[in-house]
Amino acid sequence: MPNTSSSRQSRLRKPSRIPPRRPRHRYKPIKMKRMGWRGKGIIVLALLVLGLFAWAMLARRFAPTSNTNLERFDAIIVLGYPADTDGNPTPEQLARVTEGVREYERGIAPRLIFTGGAAHNNIVEADVMARTAAAQGIPPSAIFIETRARDTIQNACYSARIMQAHGWRSAEVVSAPSHLPRAGLIFSRLPLKWSTHAVPALQPASAIDSSATTLLEILKTARYLTYARWADRCEP
Repeated sequence: MPNTSSSRQSRLRKPSRIPPRRPRHRYKPIKMKRMGWRGKGIIVLALLVLGLFAWAMLARRFAPTSNTNLERFDAIIVLGYPADTDGNPTPEQLARVTEGVREYERGIAPRLIFTGGAAHNNIVEADVMARTAAAQGIPPSAIFIETRARDTIQNACYSARIMQAHGWRSAEVVSAPSHLPRAGLIFSRLPLKWSTHAVPALQPASAIDSSATTLLEILKTARYLTYARWADRCEP
Protein backbone atom coordinates (compact mmCIF):
# COMPACT_ATOMS: atom_id res chain seq x y z
CA MET A 1 0.00 0.00 0.00
CA PRO A 2 1.16 3.45 -0.70
CA ASN A 3 2.59 5.44 2.14
CA THR A 4 -0.29 7.84 2.75
CA SER A 5 1.45 9.70 5.56
CA SER A 6 4.37 10.78 3.38
CA SER A 7 2.11 11.82 0.54
CA ARG A 8 -0.05 13.79 2.95
CA GLN A 9 3.02 15.59 4.32
CA SER A 10 4.19 16.46 0.83
CA ARG A 11 0.82 17.98 0.06
CA LEU A 12 0.89 20.06 3.23
CA ARG A 13 4.33 21.49 2.48
CA LYS A 14 4.42 24.96 1.04
CA PRO A 15 6.33 25.34 -2.12
CA SER A 16 9.73 26.96 -1.51
CA ARG A 17 10.11 30.42 -2.95
CA ILE A 18 13.34 31.38 -4.66
CA PRO A 19 14.28 34.92 -3.57
CA PRO A 20 14.43 37.28 -6.48
CA ARG A 21 17.87 38.29 -7.66
CA ARG A 22 18.89 41.80 -6.99
CA PRO A 23 19.70 43.69 -10.12
CA ARG A 24 23.34 44.37 -10.53
CA HIS A 25 24.29 48.01 -10.56
CA ARG A 26 26.04 49.02 -13.69
CA TYR A 27 28.53 51.78 -13.05
CA LYS A 28 28.47 54.26 -15.84
CA PRO A 29 31.87 55.72 -16.71
CA ILE A 30 32.26 59.31 -15.65
CA LYS A 31 32.45 61.48 -18.68
CA MET A 32 34.94 64.30 -18.53
CA LYS A 33 33.62 67.65 -19.47
CA ARG A 34 34.93 68.93 -22.73
CA MET A 35 37.61 71.55 -22.24
CA GLY A 36 36.51 75.01 -23.22
CA TRP A 37 38.45 77.43 -25.35
CA ARG A 38 39.80 79.18 -22.29
CA GLY A 39 41.33 76.01 -20.92
CA LYS A 40 42.84 75.16 -24.28
CA GLY A 41 44.18 78.68 -24.59
CA ILE A 42 45.85 78.47 -21.19
CA ILE A 43 47.51 75.17 -22.12
CA VAL A 44 48.72 76.53 -25.45
CA LEU A 45 50.05 79.66 -23.77
CA ALA A 46 51.86 77.62 -21.12
CA LEU A 47 53.48 75.46 -23.80
CA LEU A 48 54.57 78.54 -25.73
CA VAL A 49 56.11 80.07 -22.61
CA LEU A 50 57.95 76.85 -21.78
CA GLY A 51 59.14 76.53 -25.36
CA LEU A 52 60.39 80.11 -25.41
CA PHE A 53 62.13 79.63 -22.08
CA ALA A 54 63.85 76.49 -23.36
CA TRP A 55 64.85 78.28 -26.58
CA ALA A 56 66.43 81.12 -24.61
CA MET A 57 68.32 78.70 -22.38
CA LEU A 58 69.68 76.79 -25.37
CA ALA A 59 70.63 80.03 -27.12
CA ARG A 60 72.57 81.09 -24.05
CA ARG A 61 74.17 77.68 -23.73
CA PHE A 62 75.48 77.77 -27.29
CA ALA A 63 76.00 81.53 -27.61
CA PRO A 64 79.27 82.48 -29.33
CA THR A 65 82.11 83.74 -27.16
CA SER A 66 84.30 85.07 -29.98
CA ASN A 67 84.73 85.14 -33.72
CA THR A 68 88.52 85.46 -33.77
CA ASN A 69 91.70 83.90 -32.42
CA LEU A 70 93.27 87.27 -31.69
CA GLU A 71 94.99 87.71 -28.32
CA ARG A 72 95.48 91.45 -28.69
CA PHE A 73 92.77 93.88 -29.72
CA ASP A 74 92.33 97.47 -30.79
CA ALA A 75 90.07 98.27 -27.84
CA ILE A 76 88.49 96.89 -24.70
CA ILE A 77 84.74 97.53 -24.52
CA VAL A 78 83.40 97.58 -20.97
CA LEU A 79 79.63 97.18 -21.01
CA GLY A 80 77.67 99.49 -18.77
CA TYR A 81 75.94 98.84 -15.47
CA PRO A 82 74.01 101.33 -13.31
CA ALA A 83 75.77 103.53 -10.76
CA ASP A 84 73.97 104.43 -7.56
CA THR A 85 71.83 107.56 -7.32
CA ASP A 86 74.72 109.51 -5.79
CA GLY A 87 76.92 108.88 -8.82
CA ASN A 88 79.14 106.30 -7.15
CA PRO A 89 80.01 102.95 -8.76
CA THR A 90 77.99 99.98 -7.54
CA PRO A 91 79.88 96.73 -6.76
CA GLU A 92 78.95 95.22 -10.14
CA GLN A 93 79.97 98.34 -12.03
CA LEU A 94 83.22 98.57 -10.09
CA ALA A 95 83.97 94.92 -10.91
CA ARG A 96 83.57 95.58 -14.63
CA VAL A 97 85.76 98.66 -14.60
CA THR A 98 88.43 96.98 -12.50
CA GLU A 99 88.62 94.01 -14.84
CA GLY A 100 88.80 96.29 -17.86
CA VAL A 101 91.69 98.13 -16.21
CA ARG A 102 93.44 94.82 -15.53
CA GLU A 103 93.10 93.77 -19.14
CA TYR A 104 94.47 97.13 -20.26
CA GLU A 105 97.45 96.76 -17.92
CA ARG A 106 98.06 93.27 -19.28
CA GLY A 107 98.42 94.79 -22.74
CA ILE A 108 95.26 93.26 -24.22
CA ALA A 109 94.43 96.58 -25.89
CA PRO A 110 95.82 100.14 -25.79
CA ARG A 111 92.50 101.79 -24.99
CA LEU A 112 89.22 101.35 -23.10
CA ILE A 113 85.69 102.16 -24.30
CA PHE A 114 83.15 102.59 -21.51
CA THR A 115 79.59 102.43 -22.78
CA GLY A 116 76.33 103.25 -21.01
CA GLY A 117 73.90 106.15 -20.71
CA ALA A 118 71.46 107.14 -17.98
CA ALA A 119 69.37 104.01 -18.48
CA HIS A 120 68.19 103.29 -14.92
CA ASN A 121 68.55 106.63 -13.16
CA ASN A 122 69.80 110.11 -14.02
CA ILE A 123 73.47 109.09 -13.72
CA VAL A 124 75.37 108.40 -16.96
CA GLU A 125 77.04 105.03 -16.49
CA ALA A 126 79.99 105.66 -18.83
CA ASP A 127 80.95 108.86 -17.01
CA VAL A 128 81.14 107.07 -13.65
CA MET A 129 83.10 104.19 -15.14
CA ALA A 130 85.56 106.56 -16.83
CA ARG A 131 86.17 108.43 -13.57
CA THR A 132 86.69 105.13 -11.77
CA ALA A 133 89.20 103.97 -14.39
CA ALA A 134 91.06 107.27 -14.18
CA ALA A 135 91.23 106.90 -10.40
CA GLN A 136 92.84 103.50 -10.99
CA GLY A 137 95.60 105.05 -13.07
CA ILE A 138 94.36 104.87 -16.67
CA PRO A 139 95.53 107.93 -18.64
CA PRO A 140 92.80 110.12 -20.20
CA SER A 141 94.19 109.46 -23.70
CA ALA A 142 93.29 105.77 -23.33
CA ILE A 143 89.71 106.35 -22.16
CA PHE A 144 86.79 106.70 -24.56
CA ILE A 145 83.17 107.00 -23.48
CA GLU A 146 79.83 106.31 -25.11
CA THR A 147 77.06 108.03 -23.13
CA ARG A 148 73.81 107.34 -25.02
CA ALA A 149 73.26 103.57 -24.88
CA ARG A 150 70.26 102.41 -22.88
CA ASP A 151 70.58 98.65 -23.42
CA THR A 152 73.09 96.03 -24.55
CA ILE A 153 72.14 96.33 -28.22
CA GLN A 154 72.96 100.03 -28.14
CA ASN A 155 76.09 99.37 -26.07
CA ALA A 156 77.38 97.19 -28.90
CA CYS A 157 76.15 99.36 -31.76
CA TYR A 158 77.37 102.73 -30.49
CA SER A 159 80.72 101.31 -29.41
CA ALA A 160 81.14 99.84 -32.89
CA ARG A 161 80.49 103.29 -34.33
CA ILE A 162 83.27 104.77 -32.20
CA MET A 163 85.60 102.02 -33.36
CA GLN A 164 84.75 102.48 -37.02
CA ALA A 165 85.29 106.23 -36.74
CA HIS A 166 88.85 105.57 -35.51
CA GLY A 167 89.56 102.64 -37.81
CA TRP A 168 89.63 100.06 -35.01
CA ARG A 169 88.46 96.61 -36.04
CA SER A 170 88.76 94.33 -33.01
CA ALA A 171 87.63 94.43 -29.40
CA GLU A 172 87.54 92.44 -26.22
CA VAL A 173 84.12 92.72 -24.57
CA VAL A 174 84.16 92.81 -20.77
CA SER A 175 81.07 92.13 -18.67
CA ALA A 176 79.56 89.83 -16.04
CA PRO A 177 79.41 86.09 -16.82
CA SER A 178 75.60 86.05 -16.78
CA HIS A 179 75.50 88.97 -19.23
CA LEU A 180 78.03 87.72 -21.77
CA PRO A 181 75.91 85.02 -23.51
CA ARG A 182 73.36 87.65 -24.56
CA ALA A 183 76.15 90.09 -25.41
CA GLY A 184 77.73 87.40 -27.56
CA LEU A 185 74.51 86.95 -29.53
CA ILE A 186 74.40 90.70 -30.12
CA PHE A 187 78.05 91.20 -31.05
CA SER A 188 77.91 88.27 -33.46
CA ARG A 189 75.80 90.47 -35.75
CA LEU A 190 78.36 93.28 -35.91
CA PRO A 191 81.19 93.68 -38.45
CA LEU A 192 83.91 93.41 -35.80
CA LYS A 193 86.43 90.88 -34.62
CA TRP A 194 85.61 90.34 -30.98
CA SER A 195 85.99 88.07 -27.99
CA THR A 196 84.27 88.11 -24.60
CA HIS A 197 85.98 88.27 -21.22
CA ALA A 198 84.12 87.50 -17.99
CA VAL A 199 84.43 89.61 -14.87
CA PRO A 200 85.19 87.76 -11.63
CA ALA A 201 82.84 88.69 -8.82
CA LEU A 202 84.29 90.97 -6.16
CA GLN A 203 82.21 89.22 -3.53
CA PRO A 204 80.30 85.91 -3.65
CA ALA A 205 76.63 86.38 -4.41
CA SER A 206 73.92 84.50 -2.54
CA ALA A 207 72.16 81.63 -4.26
CA ILE A 208 68.95 83.66 -4.43
CA ASP A 209 70.63 86.67 -6.01
CA SER A 210 72.52 84.48 -8.48
CA SER A 211 69.34 82.63 -9.50
CA ALA A 212 67.42 85.89 -9.87
CA THR A 213 70.17 87.36 -12.07
CA THR A 214 70.26 84.27 -14.27
CA LEU A 215 66.47 84.21 -14.60
CA LEU A 216 66.41 87.88 -15.57
CA GLU A 217 69.07 87.28 -18.23
CA ILE A 218 67.11 84.33 -19.62
CA LEU A 219 64.02 86.53 -19.92
CA LYS A 220 66.05 89.28 -21.60
CA THR A 221 67.51 86.71 -23.98
CA ALA A 222 64.01 85.49 -24.84
CA ARG A 223 62.95 89.08 -25.54
CA TYR A 224 65.99 89.58 -27.74
CA LEU A 225 65.34 86.40 -29.74
CA THR A 226 61.67 87.11 -30.34
CA TYR A 227 61.54 90.87 -30.62
CA ALA A 228 64.52 93.10 -29.89
CA ARG A 229 66.98 91.84 -32.48
CA TRP A 230 64.58 93.05 -35.18
CA ALA A 231 62.68 95.89 -33.50
CA ASP A 232 65.69 97.43 -31.73
CA ARG A 233 68.22 96.64 -34.40
CA CYS A 234 70.98 99.22 -34.61
CA GLU A 235 73.25 99.56 -37.60
CA PRO A 236 76.79 100.65 -36.64
